[in-house]
Amino acid sequence: MTGGEAASTGASRRILGKSRLNKGKSPQPEGAAHPPISCPECGSPRNWKDGLRKTGFGTVQRYLCRSCGFRFSDPMAQLQVKVDIPAQDFKMLNPRSDMSKRPVDRPDLSVKEASDGVPLLFCENVTSHGKSQIASVGKGLNSFRPYNSNRRVCAERVEAINLAEVESRTEKRAAGATLTSKTLELILDYAWQMKKRGLAELTIKQRVYRLKQLTKKGADLMDPESVSIVLARNCWTDANKRVYIVAYKSFAMLQSLSWEPPKTRVERELPFIPTEEELDQLIAGSGRKMATFLQVLKDTAARVSEAARLRWIDVDEKSNTIRINHPVKGSRARVVKVSPKAIAMINNMPRTGELIFNSNTHTIEGSFWKQRRKVARNIQNPRLLQIHLHTFRHWKATMEYHRTKDIKHVQQMLGHKKLENTDLYTQLINFESDEWHVAHARNLAEESKLIEAGFEYVRYSEKDEVAIYRKRK
Repeated sequence: MTGGEAASTGASRRILGKSRLNKGKSPQPEGAAHPPISCPECGSPRNWKDGLRKTGFGTVQRYLCRSCGFRFSDPMAQLQVKVDIPAQDFKMLNPRSDMSKRPVDRPDLSVKEASDGVPLLFCENVTSHGKSQIASVGKGLNSFRPYNSNRRVCAERVEAINLAEVESRTEKRAAGATLTSKTLELILDYAWQMKKRGLAELTIKQRVYRLKQLTKKGADLMDPESVSIVLARNCWTDANKRVYIVAYKSFAMLQSLSWEPPKTRVERELPFIPTEEELDQLIAGSGRKMATFLQVLKDTAARVSEAARLRWIDVDEKSNTIRINHPVKGSRARVVKVSPKAIAMINNMPRTGELIFNSNTHTIEGSFWKQRRKVARNIQNPRLLQIHLHTFRHWKATMEYHRTKDIKHVQQMLGHKKLENTDLYTQLINFESDEWHVAHARNLAEESKLIEAGFEYVRYSEKDEVAIYRKRK
């Protein structure tokens, strides 16, 4: 049998074998028949057509080997990438073939081996185009690259060596960084030393958390240089980075380590101050417990944790005052005058324990965020979304200063030990163009009611024989 007869016989057998799939379709003309497609994995000609694939070079036919299940593209398709490098033969890259090394001539770049040591690999051609400068796109190749993507362009040798030495230690620890027994012992000893020095429990807890985070990021607490690397590589804000610096600085001092902390620039932003009407809308739209808590914050200017610790015995109904006996952040204990509305709302709360609100700060904050979002949506006022629980403290301090112009009075109300912390509230808002509610009082009883409602005395009109009071809208 001649070679032509054998080829025609093989072609007829393949056509007969696919007759069930063609379902009566007439075969293609002999001149238009596609050359035999062989699997580049096992060499079997038994292949399924597995649809078309759109690429940046065009559309190619995909095949699925019926013998080994290997999926590949048509090697004779028009999707071919020409390599414009003269006098060099490049072979197709096939990740499943036996790998062999071959040098790369790149006069414009100095190529450095990657950290994993993977060289530039070229493999034997598994398609039928022969030795040419045409690389057909197969399974693992969409474009031709004359060098390995895992390689990098070299920097200055001295800088690269120094950077490699520093980063290698940190990256190895960060890859599977966990708290070892030695590190945990150091952190526990640090916490105990801070406890003996009289630091607050919350401060110690926060610093211990920061030290653990540094360790999980790959830092060695006994190596200050590795801590500086972690602080430089992580995209923390300057304010957050300063907290980490304070925590590790105290740890380094305790361990007698020499460390120069990185410089941070934190500018204190002026807080958002809403109007009293917006605060009242937020209080009115909240639930009973949350509304009472917000009203207490509005009248007392207490911190969230201070208000959460209020007990029933701290409320004096006769004098309309609330004692803050559990201050935080080094503040002073104080007694604050509140409105009768706040006292009435507190008395309407169920007495389920020694504490009034009987909730921790995390539960209160989560509930506040949900109710704030609901109220802002209902009244269509997006400004309410800028109100936080601490905003009530800023608002009360600002209003008290502009009402009394007495910075010492505001300092005592807030419980600040340093006057510079209170100076912030002297520059928050300019009220020169604000509107006022004006009321008149003809006797002592009317004046008392206006003062309890927050009105301030302006002057006495002898012509009308009335006292004029005003209150900011």
